[in-house]
Amino acid sequence: MSGLGAFGRLMGAGWVLVRNDALLPRELELLYPSGVLTLSKGLRLFAGRGARVGRPGERLARSLERLGPVAIKLGQLLSTRADLFGAPFAEDLSRLKDRLDPFPTAAARTAVENSLGQPIEALFASFGEPVAAASLAQAHEAALLDGRRVAVKVLRPGIARRITEDAEVLALAARLIERWAPPARRLEPRAFAATVIRATELELDLRLEAAGADELGEVMAKDGYMRAPAVVWEGVGKRVLTMEWARGTPLSDSGALDQPDLDRKALADNLIRAFLAQALDHGVFHADLHEGNLFVAAPAQLTAVDFGIIGRLGAPERRYLAEILWGFLQRDYERVARVHFEAGYVPATHSVSAFAQALRAVGEPVFGRAASQVAMSRVLAQLFEITALFDMRLRPELVLLQKTMMTVESVARRIDPDHDIWAAAEPVVRRWVARELSPASQVRRFASEAQAALRNLARMAEPPLAPAEPAIVAVRPVSRLRWLALGIALGALASGSAFLLSLLFR
Repeated sequence: MSGLGAFGRLMGAGWVLVRNDALLPRELELLYPSGVLTLSKGLRLFAGRGARVGRPGERLARSLERLGPVAIKLGQLLSTRADLFGAPFAEDLSRLKDRLDPFPTAAARTAVENSLGQPIEALFASFGEPVAAASLAQAHEAALLDGRRVAVKVLRPGIARRITEDAEVLALAARLIERWAPPARRLEPRAFAATVIRATELELDLRLEAAGADELGEVMAKDGYMRAPAVVWEGVGKRVLTMEWARGTPLSDSGALDQPDLDRKALADNLIRAFLAQALDHGVFHADLHEGNLFVAAPAQLTAVDFGIIGRLGAPERRYLAEILWGFLQRDYERVARVHFEAGYVPATHSVSAFAQALRAVGEPVFGRAASQVAMSRVLAQLFEITALFDMRLRPELVLLQKTMMTVESVARRIDPDHDIWAAAEPVVRRWVARELSPASQVRRFASEAQAALRNLARMAEPPLAPAEPAIVAVRPVSRLRWLALGIALGALASGSAFLLSLLFR
C-alpha cells in the first residue's frame, strides 16, 4: 500500500468512528474538558444512523470489527477494563474476544487440507462448525481418528493482506501522533506501533504458535498454577493448529464464574501467580491472557489457549522487576526508587528521595486494599503525571509485559472483586528473591558477569580477521511504576489510555 493509500485508510477509520459516534461518544460529555466537549459536538454533526443505535461500547465494537484485526485487538484490550470504563462498556466490547462472525466451514476445511497436504479425513474422524471466532482465526471442534477431542484453529482467508494494510496505517498514525502531539512523544508511538505490528505478524504462522504452546506447557507444568492443552503436531501447519480440547468453561461465557464449587479467590490468585512465575522464573509468558483465552474449572483450575503472542524477559529485566515488586511488598519505597535509578529507569538528574516520595504517594493509599476499593482511573491519572514529572519514557521491548500486566490484573478483578494482588504475588516474588538474591546466587552472578567481561576483553585484544560488524548495543529495559505500584499501570502507558484518563479526570 502506498503512503497515500495508508493515509486514505486512516481517514476512513476516523470516518467510521465518527459516523458511529464512537470516537467521542455523547454519553460521556459530562467528563470532557471544554475543548474536547466542543470537538465532540462538532464531530457529531457528521454522525450517521449508526450513532443512534446501541450503547457506546456496542457502537465502538461495530466500528472496530469493521476496521480490521489490529483495531479489534485494541477493543479486546479495552474490554478487560470494566473498572475503568464501566461494566456495560466492557461487556459490549467482549464479543471481540471470540464471538466475531465466522467464515464458512468449507473454506476452513480447504485451508486445513492445503496446509497439512492431505485430505481432512486422513487425520480427523469429524470436523465440526466453528465454536469461536476471533480477529485472526477461528476454532473448530473436531475428533482425531483415535477418538481424542481436539480444537482446530484455522487462520482467516486473506488475513495476511489485512495485517499488512493495518500495519501501514498504524505506522502512519504513530508518525502523525509523534509529530503533532508532543505530550504523547514519551510514549514512543512509532516504536510502540512497530512492536505491535511485529507481534501480530508472528501470529500468522501457526507453527510458531504451536512451538510457543509446547514451551509454555512445559513451563506451566512446573508450578501448576495454569495448564496448556497438548499440541497435536501432526495437525500443525502454517495456517492450521490442532490442540487437545481445553478443560472447563471459557471465562468469556457469562456463567463461567457461577460453576458449583468454584473458588474465586484461589482462581484469581492462580492467575496472578501463573503470570509472575512464567515471567520471573522462566522469562517467557503468555502475552494474551484475556477472558476469551482462559478456561476455568472447579475448584480453581485455569487452562490457557491461543499462544500466538509470547513475551520474553532477559535476566536483567527479571531481576529488576522482582526487586521492585519485592520492595513494594515490603513498602520500602527508598529501595524501589534506588532500583529504578540503578537500572536507568529514571534519569540520574532526578532525586532518589523525591522519586521515593512519589512512589509512597501512589502505594500507601492502595496497599492491602481490595481491588473493589481502588478507583483505578484516578490512580492511572496520578501515575501518568508522576512518570512525566520524572521523565520516564515507554520502552518498546516491555510493551508485551505491560499489556499483559494490565490484562491479568483486570481479569483477576473480574474473577474476585475483592482480590488482593499483593497477597497473591507475595509467594512467587518471595521465592524468586530467596533463590536469586541469596549470597550464594549473588556470588555466582558476579562470577558469571566477570567471566563475560574477561571474554569480551580477550576478544577486543584479538586482531580483526575481517571488517568489523556493526556493534549490537544491549539496551537496558526501563520499567514503569504501573503494575509495580498496582499491577496495571504499566499496561496503560503502553496503550496510551493513561494519557486519555489524565485529560478526562484531571
